[in-house]
Amino acid sequence: MSTPTSDRNRDSLASPSLFEPISIGDYLIRRLGDYGVEDLFGIPGDYVLSFYSELEKSPLNVIGCTREDCAGFAADAYARIRGMGALCVTYCVGGLSVCNSIAGAYAEKSPVVVISGAPGLKERSTGALLHHMVRDFRTQADVFEKFTIASAELTDPLTAMSEIDRVLDACDHFKRPVYIELPRDMVHVIPPSPHGYRGVLREANSEATNEAIRETIERLAAAKKPVILAGVEIHRFRLQDEMLQLAESANIPIATTMLGKSVVSERHPLFIGLYEGAIGDSEVTRVVEQSDCVLLLGAFLSDINLGIYTAKLEPNRCVYVTSESLRISHHHYHQVDLKQFLVGLNGETSRLPWREIPNRSVEEPHEKKDSDDEPETESLRTSWLIAKLNERLDADTIVIADVGDSLFAATELTIHERTEFLSPAYYTSMGFSIPAALGAATARPDHRIVVLVGDGAFQMTGQELSTLIREGHHPVVILLDNHGYGTERYLHKGNWKYNDVATWDYGQLLRVYRSGVPHRVGTKSEFITAIDTAWSQRDQTHLIHVTLEENDASDTLRKLAERMGEMV
Repeated sequence: MSTPTSDRNRDSLASPSLFEPISIGDYLIRRLGDYGVEDLFGIPGDYVLSFYSELEKSPLNVIGCTREDCAGFAADAYARIRGMGALCVTYCVGGLSVCNSIAGAYAEKSPVVVISGAPGLKERSTGALLHHMVRDFRTQADVFEKFTIASAELTDPLTAMSEIDRVLDACDHFKRPVYIELPRDMVHVIPPSPHGYRGVLREANSEATNEAIRETIERLAAAKKPVILAGVEIHRFRLQDEMLQLAESANIPIATTMLGKSVVSERHPLFIGLYEGAIGDSEVTRVVEQSDCVLLLGAFLSDINLGIYTAKLEPNRCVYVTSESLRISHHHYHQVDLKQFLVGLNGETSRLPWREIPNRSVEEPHEKKDSDDEPETESLRTSWLIAKLNERLDADTIVIADVGDSLFAATELTIHERTEFLSPAYYTSMGFSIPAALGAATARPDHRIVVLVGDGAFQMTGQELSTLIREGHHPVVILLDNHGYGTERYLHKGNWKYNDVATWDYGQLLRVYRSGVPHRVGTKSEFITAIDTAWSQRDQTHLIHVTLEENDASDTLRKLAERMGEMV
């Protein structure tokens, strides 16, 4: 795991080298490096070509993508693994194309820096209608303000560097995307002095923090069956060690939300599984919902995470803490920092009793149901396939699941290490997985990347597989083909043609890309042969085209569709 950026970003501001003459473009590049960004995704365009030339001369590795939204998904996945990601696109036709993937990064708290070129200040003054412009010159900036935590238009040399620092600091602190617009005639401008931003010291309220810690410790000490429900923020803010220290100090079991899957190793002895309300594992649901003190740490209370509102978490038994709020039962505390809260709890763990976990029937959550319980047939079902994949996962494998049954079935996988399962489980944008694989492979080239993607999602962004191959990465892509949008079919019963997609011979794409090994499988024995071959040939990209049994779906999808279908 890379070094956390928050401890090193301010130190770089004091470096004497920053007081040497430096252009705005080069300063932005340098500051990205200070935050641990080593790679950048994007597509060039005339309004950003000058900056791209500076990028090419810089230590940053620039990766060109097939589409701007793919660059956004790749930067998002990179950020989830490395701590911050970045992309660079041109004005409007590039920037507006990346909106969806950045909206997803905002929803799921992924710190991505969006850099967009823009018309030069001098050419704007002519009053001419410039290509790519929509309505006026601020349209794109106005749009990005809706789903970024901070933004800056670098139009003033006197404030450009401080604006860069302010925006990057916000990205790092809040773990959300930010937007920087760079007019093309500002790239090489050298301000008269750096005017470096030192940031605003964000101090937590110590009295509120201490009182919240005391009340939480009292509740944990009195509880007979406490449980931790961990969410994605524990990963985003790199607080896994603090959370595990708390859990291990008093033998408190840990469950995670779907979005928080792999926030800790799922082989840890205290991990009991994913909590998904009534649509998830019944034993995990029982442990969480019968707990007399549920410590929700960094969890999003979204419809998917709560099993389409089937979760039964009584507020008077919950301590709910995120980076933005803290509530104990019906008591609200303000200005409490998530990390300080966890560190404070760990400082008081001597007051907590050691407990045996009562009636714990979920002793080994990573031992899933034997796939041999499937009916004796050679036809392929998603649950059987996932079980066979699960047997092969190890600490060097990152699984990326797209939206649909690729995600819902993948909840049954056991992830060995932290942050080795990526999916847009809250925003649920189709097309995430293949470009996200590019970001993950770039961030962790020493890991095997396994992609689970449906045919509908693949047809949206699957061409980014060619970029993975070009960059020398060798993912294993398991393409689940049910000739359409299978989740939608379960949500709204009926033979609706709008859920169908065109029939592709997906393996033939590897001939177009001039690399990789295709596999077309329709039986269990064929899949075993294909996955064994893929696992043994790590120097090749493998695309396993799986023809699923008609109307197949995981148990999770069936339960979820039953709930959501009532709302359609």
